[in-house]
Amino acid sequence: MPPSGRDSGQDGAVHTFDDIVLPLLPPIHLPPDSRLAAAVRATPLAADFLNLRGPRELAAQAGLAAADGGAGPELEVLRSGSDEEVLRLWSEVCFLAVHPDELGSRDSAVWLVELFLAGEPLRGRAETLEPLGLVEQRGERVTLTPLGRWAARHLIAGLFGQDVPVFGSLAGRDAAALLHALRSYPEDERRQELAGWLEGRDPAKAAQEIAGALAEATPLARTVGIQLLHSELGPEGRGALRGLLSAPRIGALVAARLGEDRGSSAEEIAWVLVDMAASILEYGGDSEQVAEAMSLGMDPGELAETIPIVAFGGHPETERVLLALLDRHTDPRILSAARKALRRFRGLSER
Repeated sequence: MPPSGRDSGQDGAVHTFDDIVLPLLPPIHLPPDSRLAAAVRATPLAADFLNLRGPRELAAQAGLAAADGGAGPELEVLRSGSDEEVLRLWSEVCFLAVHPDELGSRDSAVWLVELFLAGEPLRGRAETLEPLGLVEQRGERVTLTPLGRWAARHLIAGLFGQDVPVFGSLAGRDAAALLHALRSYPEDERRQELAGWLEGRDPAKAAQEIAGALAEATPLARTVGIQLLHSELGPEGRGALRGLLSAPRIGALVAARLGEDRGSSAEEIAWVLVDMAASILEYGGDSEQVAEAMSLGMDPGELAETIPIVAFGGHPETERVLLALLDRHTDPRILSAARKALRRFRGLSER
């Protein structure tokens, strides 16, 4: 389903992005930069520019040339620049053409996001996007090209602050970047990406690097890291995970995930409860799923008695978790406990 910012061109209206909340998006598959750069040079706009057809008009459309009609350095980039230079230039061109805060059309930006999220052709027309090589028109339906997926990824990062991962691009990144990206991966692709990241790395050192990244990771990335260490990295991973048991807070989380009794303090348990709940929110879960994540086998009455302690855990996501419980949860005991905990947490924060 397209997001609610536009109805796929049926009413011709142009809406804002304020009502669009994106979930975590799975990785996209893109061709190598050489093929993307070749696709740029084959676009109608670039072809016209390379043939010097109407440079003044092209300048007005996409900022490719100087205002006086001169070709400028962009022509040389398109003719003989590196793949990286061509894609950097085309990123700027697409930004000017579709970014709603610049010279482009808000309608085009919404189209690009909708097509990306739909993952399939949508009914309508996208004339502004065709000269840029971002879409193909198939009868009454429009579909993204590989270059369109590449451009949509950049647009989504600019509009929503979400960095959609590219499958196969993480081999040279550190463990923190790996865990952050893997949050949205389906299980099979997660294993494949991990295998590529592990290639050429010492297994024990790789496991220790992932373990070392858990403390500064987001709650969901922490969950992913613990799962990888426990289930995908063999004895080296399990050893690195057990080595964390004595660490403050993280050790309590590992013990809870492994079902071990570590003798954690009340403050650590509070931190763990919030971290587990925050990982659900990060993935897009609702308040009932949050309560389930926090229950650790407790019934609603026991959970209601436990919730007040989360105010003392010091987790940065505490207020967000409590507000999520208050948003739609139906159990009056849990709602009452969450209100008390939120008042207490805010009072502690103001000291």
